Amino acid sequence: MAAPLKVIVAGAGLGGLTLANCLAREGFKVCVLEQASALGEVGAGVQISANGARVLHTLGLEDALAKVAFTPERGEVRHWQTGKVLATRPLGNASLERFGFPYYHLHRADFHAVLADAASAMPNVTIHLGQKIVDLSQTKCGVAVATEAGADFSGEVLIGSDGIHSAVRAALFGPDKPRFTGCVAWRATIPTDRLPEGHVRPAASNWIGKGGHFVHYYLRGGALVNCVGVMEQEEWAAESWSSQGAQEDFLTDFQDWHADLKLLIHNADVCFRWGLFDRDPMLAWSQGRATLLGDACHAMLPFMAQGAVMAVEDAYTVTQCLAAQPDDVPAALKRYETLRRDRTAQVQQMSRDNIEFFHNADIDNLEERLNSHRDAHLWLYGHDVTSQDFLG
Repeated sequence: MAAPLKVIVAGAGLGGLTLANCLAREGFKVCVLEQASALGEVGAGVQISANGARVLHTLGLEDALAKVAFTPERGEVRHWQTGKVLATRPLGNASLERFGFPYYHLHRADFHAVLADAASAMPNVTIHLGQKIVDLSQTKCGVAVATEAGADFSGEVLIGSDGIHSAVRAALFGPDKPRFTGCVAWRATIPTDRLPEGHVRPAASNWIGKGGHFVHYYLRGGALVNCVGVMEQEEWAAESWSSQGAQEDFLTDFQDWHADLKLLIHNADVCFRWGLFDRDPMLAWSQGRATLLGDACHAMLPFMAQGAVMAVEDAYTVTQCLAAQPDDVPAALKRYETLRRDRTAQVQQMSRDNIEFFHNADIDNLEERLNSHRDAHLWLYGHDVTSQDFLG
């Protein structure tokens, strides 16, 4: 019997650790290389819809997620000044009934910890910290990487899940070409006990408005409120979501918006601000025994709340493709790319299109756009990544 493939996973973020769990459960040897000196996640809230929850439950993470998640009753679109609910989509029990899986709101750090704990408990997973990849090479039989720390690692497969500034993508395909979207995002988390009772509804609330939009929802079983405000702006330089901003500037950007939103901002201790950049879909993700996953190959704007979910779907798909063709890694990676590229490109486009929709609440065809938005979510959430033909 042939020895299991050794897979090098670049990056121990949400996508990389989901991948490590998927691979380990299929019997692969997994070597995770993370450039940071400690495991962890920055950022705040992440939404995992039923199509992603399906994979996470398959990995046996249902109980661990239930301990740290908030399950919203519905999604709602509201008017930026009046607060009127313009459209709703049922979540909660309706997600279970329609799609078979829940819709989760998670703090990124909590989600990351669930994935890290599960991966670390697997005997066929090793995680190496402080290992930033600076070079890679391939032969017909394997792939090797060198790190900035002077270490060398080798295996039969390399999967770059190392984010928007992916070193693996740069080594395979050269630098990417991000474009500033004209949008800048704010984020903050607020302890719920600072707010009037019932101030935030048990929903994923998206206030669409004039030149911007504002999203808020509960985290950690309702103990925290996650807020993200996006406003159009002409210029921005850095692409990072860990840059601290001033609360008064956050308030200034949303000074004409509903008082409920300004109350949220007033109760935020720390605010972060970052520019939103967009990328065209890549024509190819794979080269020989190496491929890409998640933001490394299809970074997308957060306007469909599907960035993390697409990485989860990627992780399951590439694992099953390798399991179906372990003796032909390049073919397996091409099959993975074929299964994923069109879907992720479509979600990238849908997210891009939502800028116009979210930032103009008073357009004449609003009802038509709301219906289209609702249909798009049904298409997303109903996808069953486990039922694909992985062999092709």
